Amino acid sequence: MPRGDHAAYLTGDWGAARRQPTMGPMTDATERPTKRVLLAAPRGYCAGVDRAVVTVEKALELYGPPVYVRKEIVHNKHVVTTLEKRGAIFVEETDEVPEGATVIFSAHGVAPVVHEEAKALNLKTIDATCPLVTKVHREAVRFASDDFDILLIGHEGHEEVVGTSGEAPEHITLVDGPDDVANVTVRDPDKVVWLSQTTLSVDETMETVRRLRDRFPSLQDPPSDDICYATQNRQLAVKQMAPDCDLMIVVGSRNSSNSVRLVEVAIEHGSKAGHLVDYADEIDETWLDGVTTVGVTSGASVPELLVRDVLTYLAERGYADVAPVVAAEESLLFSLPNEIRRDLKARGLSDKMRHDAAFEEAGSLH
Repeated sequence: MPRGDHAAYLTGDWGAARRQPTMGPMTDATERPTKRVLLAAPRGYCAGVDRAVVTVEKALELYGPPVYVRKEIVHNKHVVTTLEKRGAIFVEETDEVPEGATVIFSAHGVAPVVHEEAKALNLKTIDATCPLVTKVHREAVRFASDDFDILLIGHEGHEEVVGTSGEAPEHITLVDGPDDVANVTVRDPDKVVWLSQTTLSVDETMETVRRLRDRFPSLQDPPSDDICYATQNRQLAVKQMAPDCDLMIVVGSRNSSNSVRLVEVAIEHGSKAGHLVDYADEIDETWLDGVTTVGVTSGASVPELLVRDVLTYLAERGYADVAPVVAAEESLLFSLPNEIRRDLKARGLSDKMRHDAAFEEAGSLH
């Protein structure tokens, strides 16, 4: 496990951090640092979130403010507040958007009825739904057309679940975790398939599937994993770190399903404590009492600058030694929505996506 220091991460010199000496086995207490941070990788923005945030930024650049966004573009307080300051207006329902205006649909997806509402109001729509969520929508349509009962594993009321359910409401039954399995009824136990929300706990979802299969042995699996790569990778990093952590700090908002799951996964896999914070100043200093090793990670809708602030907070309190825990490498990028790409090209502007750079100027969402 490569070691580095806080300064290397703040300057963005990841190479310097990884060129530090490698830690050996941690069996001798004299060899391990008094205080240290285990920093998860990957963490923060996934490809779908980056695409959605850039979509709003590009829309503001193209059309000028205000640009309306139905629901929070992603579930992160800092991202939403920053975009509001730039001229985005977030609304709960389509009928709150003035007739003829531009509206962006969030990364979590919407039901077909929302598209119909927008058309009735003559709205210019830009669909920033994550392509991996769109995949689940298409699976729901496909299995419904074949007259399957679809058991959708997810959290009741979550925007992604509402959107997916809206594709085939007469065929979809929500299963909200393992304890909900006993309540499920189907028309034909030989014609049942399960799908899932993309941001769930992998372990809990597999337990839900196991119980469903006990009841319905012919249960079919989705054609490919519905839980997205980023959710799985961030949970994998936490699983690797958790046994060595006295405390896990997850940067993310409380309405972010994948961020909340990271805290749960940390505690389930051995971290002595875990907390979710939007900002470094939400950390309670008493959490650090008697703590040697702090794990740090962030949800898939969190810009890296918020993690940087947490590392600074910890360094100021003696946790300057930072060791990355690399569970996977990510390079996936999604292209911008077609509506944005078309208008950008018409104005001679770049339609290229960009990575969430590790350490940029304060206030940047990338």
